[in-house]
Parts: sequence; C-alpha cells; structure tokens
Amino acid sequence: MTALLYEKRDGIAYITLNRPHVHNAIDPEMMVRLAEAWRDFEADDSLRVAIVTGAGDRAFSAGADLGRLIPLFTGARQPEDEWDHRLMAERDLVNVALMRRRPIYKPIVAAINGFCLAGGTEMALATDIRIAAEHATLGLSEVQRALVPGGGSMVRLPRQVPYCKAMEILLVGDPIPAQEAYRFGLVNYVVPLSELMPTAERFARRIAENGPLAVRKIKEAVLRTSGVPLEEAYRIEDEISREVFASEDAKEGPRAFMEKRPPQYKGR
Repeated sequence: MTALLYEKRDGIAYITLNRPHVHNAIDPEMMVRLAEAWRDFEADDSLRVAIVTGAGDRAFSAGADLGRLIPLFTGARQPEDEWDHRLMAERDLVNVALMRRRPIYKPIVAAINGFCLAGGTEMALATDIRIAAEHATLGLSEVQRALVPGGGSMVRLPRQVPYCKAMEILLVGDPIPAQEAYRFGLVNYVVPLSELMPTAERFARRIAENGPLAVRKIKEAVLRTSGVPLEEAYRIEDEISREVFASEDAKEGPRAFMEKRPPQYKGR
C-alpha cells in the first residue's frame, strides 16, 4: 500500500495520507512522497488549489511514526530501506513536506477527519483553510515525549492564535476538541464527517474559479509580510500589486464582468 495518494481532478490536487492502520502516522516513505507531491503541485500550472486529508474516518494524522521516523532522526535506528536512505541523504525533504522554509503560494485546504496531533497539526498549520470533522482533535503532543514540534509550529502557532493559547498548546501538549479549536480560530469550520470533503471541495472549487495569479500573489503577500516592519510590508504589497495589475487576467476579470460572461483566466 502506497503511504500517500496523489490525484489531480479539475484543477484541484488531492493529497491523502494513506496509512489508516496507524492513524496515518508519518513514516519515511510518507515524508518523501509528501515532499514529491508538494513539488509537483507547485510546478503544475493546471493545479490551482490542493486539498490534504487522511485516509479513513479516524485520523488526519497522529503525527510522526514514533517507531520508524523519530528513531531514524535521533540515531536510535539505522537506515533500512530506500525511503530511510533517501530521507537521511536529503534532509531538506522534511522542510518541503511540511512547507517549512519553502512556502507554497498556491492555497491549500485541510480536511481534518479525526486525530490531527503532533506532526498532523504541524501540517495543518501550513494550510490556509481548515475544515474539521466534529470528532476531530488537534494538538502538539511532542513535549510529552521530550521532543519539540520543530516542523514549523513553534513559529507558526503564536502567529495564528492568541499567545497564551499558543503557549498552552505547546507547553501542555494535550489534545484539543475541534469545537474548542474553532472558538479560538485554529480551524475555520467544524462540520459532520459526512460533510467534511464536500465542504473542503466547495472551498477549493470556489478558489479555483478566481484569478489564479491573484490568488497566488495574495498568499505570497501574506506570507512574505508576516512579521516584517510596516514600511517594508507595504513595499512588498506594492510590488505584488504592480505585477497583478499588469497581468492579462487583470484585464480579463473586469471585461468579463462588464460583458456578463464567465472569465477565462490564464494565470498570467
């Protein structure tokens, strides 16, 4: 069984963490395949948005496989197969897989279908719109195993939710029910499991209808200006605005509106 499923349909990339027998825990194979999928998604101009989820109805991902991935990184286990060897030879694959130090400017929707803990939450924090099933739980449990959430969460989480709540999640490590995560803004919506993928797809399709260059550049502006002094942030915003307003899509959008027809965006 392949540890990750990657499909393309109607401009949407579907990325499914596919180890349901272990709550979609991330092993070396999944990490490598995830990096490969994100690279392809970023490079394929026909893809405008991605949906990431977990196989089955119990887990998005319970995080790193504590028997396979973490021992490999700590040296408690030596490389045994092609996935182990490749991950150890190309350590930057972890950054690519978790979108750390290598941001993807195309939007990503997370469909959180159950346990979303440790590395699962780290991955969710790198997405843009998060839909959670009613039974989902999120959290960063690394500290309870004498580890740290070094996949981006110590940086991302305090920028996304109130400081005191971020510190509670990081320092205590307990799981958080989906409804509580919704209350302080960690997820956008909480829905019944039967509505999870339809809701995620509705957002993805709606985003895919918009000008693809404008969509990418909006996300780029948000990520590049995070934590930057105000004047520098405005400089970046001006740079991005000039690029978008000079595009063919920027001419097509208003023209299609005035002609009362669907726009034909090209992403340039």
